[in-house]
Amino acid sequence: MDIQEKLQKAGLTGNEAKVYLELLKQGELSANELAKKLSLDRTLTYTILNHLIKKGMSSYVLKDNKKLFKAESPENLLNPIKEKEVLIVDLVTQLSKIKKIKDTPYEIRVYEGKEGLRTFNKLLFKQKEISSFGATGRAYDYFYENQALVKELTKRGFDARVITSPKYREHTMTKVKRVKTKYLDIKSEATTSIFDEYVSIHILTQSPLIILIKNKEIAESYKSHFEILWKSAKK
Repeated sequence: MDIQEKLQKAGLTGNEAKVYLELLKQGELSANELAKKLSLDRTLTYTILNHLIKKGMSSYVLKDNKKLFKAESPENLLNPIKEKEVLIVDLVTQLSKIKKIKDTPYEIRVYEGKEGLRTFNKLLFKQKEISSFGATGRAYDYFYENQALVKELTKRGFDARVITSPKYREHTMTKVKRVKTKYLDIKSEATTSIFDEYVSIHILTQSPLIILIKNKEIAESYKSHFEILWKSAKK
């Protein structure tokens, strides 16, 4: 992806990216000069410049009764993101204060796709102790390529016990600090994790799919099953 494509991803149109890059390279230019250099219609060039000014990416000065345009700091690309961040932080605070009218003894959530897995992991990272069986290492492969999440887990004091198949013995997930691993010769494409009052079942053979159940009795039952499996599993 070249720099012009990246500018488009950042919020500029194709022509806006062209004009902005030309202003960065050339300094102050009139609309006519820009139009000639970029082979654009003069009226269109003015329209593009006005859009860039509104986005904070360009400004102009008057010299000898001539309007000259120049590029503003690339950091201004962050302005809409910063504004959105302030809005969202405030919104999250307000939404967090809303109380449920009626609480239920159980809760079931379904997460799909990579973003769903990311949302699920945010909940997971808040836990102190996790027990999992049927681990395949696919969740690890999704996010832990640069070791950033592994460091975060260690920093948060994350302890886990994992039961997996011997065929995953050399997988990187078995080398993570503070994760104890045992092995059972069972075939499973779905991973079940128990933590706090939650039981999660996820399968990542294609697009991630996670079913999360919140219920104290169910979680305690699964924890009892896990303890039996843990005693039977081998190091």
